[in-house]
Amino acid sequence: MKRGSTPNSKSLAGQVVAANVFMVVATLFAASVAARLNLTVADQRGQFALLGLSILLVLLVNMLMLRRRFSPLDRLIERVEAIDPADPADFQAPHYDEGAAEVDRLAASFHRMLRRIDEERKRSGRLVVRAQEEERRRLARDLHDEVNQSLTAILLRLEAVSQTAPPELKRELADVKKLVNQAMGELVTLARQLRPTALDDHGLVSAIVSHIRRFSAQTGVAADVRVSGDPVDLESDQEIAVYRFAQEALSNIARHAAAKRVDVELSSNGHGLEVTVRDDGRGFDPHSSSEGGGLSGMAERARLVGGKLRVASAPGHGTSLTLQVP
Repeated sequence: MKRGSTPNSKSLAGQVVAANVFMVVATLFAASVAARLNLTVADQRGQFALLGLSILLVLLVNMLMLRRRFSPLDRLIERVEAIDPADPADFQAPHYDEGAAEVDRLAASFHRMLRRIDEERKRSGRLVVRAQEEERRRLARDLHDEVNQSLTAILLRLEAVSQTAPPELKRELADVKKLVNQAMGELVTLARQLRPTALDDHGLVSAIVSHIRRFSAQTGVAADVRVSGDPVDLESDQEIAVYRFAQEALSNIARHAAAKRVDVELSSNGHGLEVTVRDDGRGFDPHSSSEGGGLSGMAERARLVGGKLRVASAPGHGTSLTLQVP
């Protein structure tokens, strides 16, 4: 039953009203029979009509009271239906001046259930992210230690063969060595993208700065980094989330933005970190369904570590992405 609407037979209030109507009408006729009212007599017809009008007035008052008393439940239902599935923990139970204890208990229980569901989702999500990062670390190590070493051995064998090879084969061997060197460089880049060694060796800020410099060198887009505030110690999951946010934001700029300049700001107050990636590219409509897939993934990663993602963009006016991590 919507607030302000007339109770219908399928709603709880409608069923209560229908039961009341049935009982009152039955009582009216039972009382008439017990009092042996004769409707053929004018005075008794008047008494019966007066009794019927009184009962009708009671039923109308009863309906109004029921609608008022059931309105907290209607408002709670509307609030529940308006919950954002992506962030259910933001649900706040409505407050009532004259609320029913049962409705308050229902709202509080629903709120606790949502919080437990959100906590479990974050816990399981963090476990998934940790497993992914561990697998990335293993792949990066294998690429660097095994595949790269095999390519190095091939390069050394080619160098040895080229020393004794006839002149007509030296040029081909030189081309093969260039391809091997190129493959080694691509493997190093891939391993660094899978798991940046700077993140483990030098910390989050240094890893982000190094990645931005490589981004600028590879794409030719001017990039400026500003770091302000007191250093803040983040959990390992949070550091990974911040680094992946910066990595994906720069990757999207390179692929889609056609930007000429990128500004990255890292600021902290000792209690949290805020990272903003801003470009002067073509921009987009954040509410467009065709643009929402990547942003929803970034927002979900932020929520898993207790952070929030803000998006500001418009076609032709660039894009600003901000990640806040407590």
